[in-house]
Amino acid sequence: MYMSACPQIDVTENVKRIEERVAQAALRAGRRPEEIRIMAVTKTVEPARINEAVAAGLRLLGENRVQEMLSKLEDYDPRAEVHFIGHLQTNKVRKIVDRVGMIQSVDSLHLGREIERCLVPSGRTLEVLVEVNVGSELSKSGVAPERAAELVAALAELPHLRVRGLMTIPPLEATGEETRGYFRRIRKLLVDISNQNIDNVSMDILSMGMSADYELAVEEGSTLVRIGSALFGRRPRL
Repeated sequence: MYMSACPQIDVTENVKRIEERVAQAALRAGRRPEEIRIMAVTKTVEPARINEAVAAGLRLLGENRVQEMLSKLEDYDPRAEVHFIGHLQTNKVRKIVDRVGMIQSVDSLHLGREIERCLVPSGRTLEVLVEVNVGSELSKSGVAPERAAELVAALAELPHLRVRGLMTIPPLEATGEETRGYFRRIRKLLVDISNQNIDNVSMDILSMGMSADYELAVEEGSTLVRIGSALFGRRPRL
């Protein structure tokens, strides 16, 4: 199911507005705006609308669902890079490992090992992020913050995976200052793991911040924000 094209939603203008706000947030934090990548989150959005965002300058797309992703890939502007950002079941790994530039939602060694197993035939190396459940929410996937360093170290032993950093989603009901606190916690975790100098681990990507909180995330160190509704409008409930 795709969103219907909405004449009142100007994707190109939304891209400009988001880029401006990201730049302003970066400058407030003493950062360079070019340090932050903007991802278009494409769940339920039709390819034509997604390609408008690509034409406007966004080159990174985030897919949440395997079947939807596979049905849309061939229609995407070839300039776009696609990452998988949703919860990934091990029985679907083989369908996507050769179709995406990164998996941002690795939350267990079991999943990491399945990704490794599926990469062996091609010999390809795939970049991954470890998803951290920063709010310890039962309804969300992600490794507990206190287990994240252990998981990173274990994944680093898999020769066809390269750990590039962390991804997180704070609790939706959190206040602005609570959300800022969650972002600070994950930034500190990223730095702490980076300081361990684990082989095959870069820890240079911090994927946090969505439509409602991406400016806060940039102020607190995010290098990649994932934007859906602020770009394409509200999605229908499925």
